[in-house]
Amino acid sequence: MRSDISRALAITPNSSARERTVDITTIGARTGRPRRIEIWFYRVDGEIYLTSTPARRSWYVNLLHHPRFTFHLKHGVRADLDALATPVDDQVRAHVFASVIDDLNQPSNPAGIPQPVEPFERWMADSPLLHVTFPEGGAR
Repeated sequence: MRSDISRALAITPNSSARERTVDITTIGARTGRPRRIEIWFYRVDGEIYLTSTPARRSWYVNLLHHPRFTFHLKHGVRADLDALATPVDDQVRAHVFASVIDDLNQPSNPAGIPQPVEPFERWMADSPLLHVTFPEGGAR
């Protein structure tokens, strides 16, 4: 993977909202048409995840039906990455959500999210979570 792409993906709890923001293009579960949205990504133990506050999300349903998608970097570097989304088991979910909640609840939260965020139990029950990998290893 190119070094500029690796740097853009190497966010930390100190990364700003802007640095966490990407677009993803999924394929609609019902329509089969491309759908592009803006979303934050998270990095936990060196791995990339997509999640959001507790709610039903179309992007999540789309990725469950069509796990290959495009991950568009747009801050610091512009790149369209071929990506693959996979669900995670409950043990991984618990670890990732604990990290994400700690990140969002830190006193100097650079992302500016109102605190405290939803309780852990609510995230476990109602938040989408997918692990993201880049099988091709780089940009198109």
